[in-house]
Amino acid sequence: MPPPRRYVKIWRDLREALAGSNQDFTEGSLGRAIFLLSVPMVLEMFMQAIFEVADIFFVGKLGPDAVAAVGLSASLVILVFAIGLGLGMAATAMVARRIGQKDPEGAALAASQAILACTAVSIPIGVAGIVFAADLLRLMGATPAVVEIGAGYCAVLFGSNLTILLLFLINAILRGAGDAALAMRALWIANVLNIALDPLLIFGLGTIPGLGVTGAALATAIGRGVGILYQLSVLFRAKSRIRLHADLFRVDLEVMARLFRVSGPGMLQYLIGTASWMGIIRIVAVFGSVALAGYTIAVRVIIFALLPSWGLGNAAATLVGQNLGAGKPDRAERSVWITGFANMVFLGLSAVLIWFFADPVIRVFTPDPDVVAVGAQCLRIVCLSYVFWAFGMVVIQAFNGAGDTVTPTWINLFCYWLFQIPLAYVLAFPLNLGTTGIFTAIAIAQSFTAVVGVLIFRRGRWKGRVV
Repeated sequence: MPPPRRYVKIWRDLREALAGSNQDFTEGSLGRAIFLLSVPMVLEMFMQAIFEVADIFFVGKLGPDAVAAVGLSASLVILVFAIGLGLGMAATAMVARRIGQKDPEGAALAASQAILACTAVSIPIGVAGIVFAADLLRLMGATPAVVEIGAGYCAVLFGSNLTILLLFLINAILRGAGDAALAMRALWIANVLNIALDPLLIFGLGTIPGLGVTGAALATAIGRGVGILYQLSVLFRAKSRIRLHADLFRVDLEVMARLFRVSGPGMLQYLIGTASWMGIIRIVAVFGSVALAGYTIAVRVIIFALLPSWGLGNAAATLVGQNLGAGKPDRAERSVWITGFANMVFLGLSAVLIWFFADPVIRVFTPDPDVVAVGAQCLRIVCLSYVFWAFGMVVIQAFNGAGDTVTPTWINLFCYWLFQIPLAYVLAFPLNLGTTGIFTAIAIAQSFTAVVGVLIFRRGRWKGRVV
């Protein structure tokens, strides 16, 4: 194709991706399908990445103790994310499979049951988090100063956990249906509002009092709540490929059982993976608030780089689910290899940028030279694993898109808890490498996880999974 016509086609596809595509992703060009899905998913995750760093950017002005409070609270709320992502993963697999089978009513039923389950799970978590916020921070090794500053932030974050769960879950439903552009808009609405409210609620303005760290949590809760209202308006007004209605919100035991059968190992999978970060941050906490603040900022920057890449993994999950539903396992597998290579290029370029600009990036969040030194060191060491991490991320999401949530669970258990955490402890203490050893263990473990995931994926057993 001549260059001018090629550019016109790319621009046309880009506009379609952002507006929302009606393409059947089980037919036609696989490269175009990946493009139409991945563009809005990458932009969705890019905004989620901004979400992750926005609070730290503003809270960083309050000092290392405030940053440490956010880091410890976020590491606790990761447990909530594990539940939301597990349910979301099951919803994506079930919805995508029904869409591939040309059964939109079945997809809507799976979506409604997932929303019911999510709401029921959130209530006891919220109550427990509000009551025991200060105790949870102490359990994570927070100093009295950090507990005093962060207890309100932690309580609000847990109390509003339904907004965390539903925002992730409904976007997973939309992605499974192939409505990636709608999912993107929901997260953009939530995050733009969060960023606008952060300085207002943290520092105050005029008659509005500054709430400090707690204000950051309130801004996040409000932003997510508005994003959820948009999601529900889309699903109930039939602007997506599936339509929800009141009759679907009665408990269907068969669908609910299938949902928990898929999401149960998925929750455990993410719980194992994300809780391992709690283990890491607990080891880092031994080295004091400065080390903890540097690590917290660095992790937010790492997430900033990885979440757009996660969008490519989500695209692979949708393609795998829909093509397995359409009886095309070979097309499903090809989509994973193509997406994995694209992700490897993207994260490889990100690693180069992070290596050269680590110090000024951390300095954006804090002027403290000691915190900057720790954060920059963490970024430079961890980014060395990005090329491996890229392929592993896509492969893990492909397992989940196929409904095989058990395999990644075993991979996470072995690579994180039986390998990463012991390695971090040995390098940090017996070998006296301190935080350098911890960051090195993270890079080695992520690379190892990717290699194990690819080797198991090539065996192909995921193709026969029934959901």
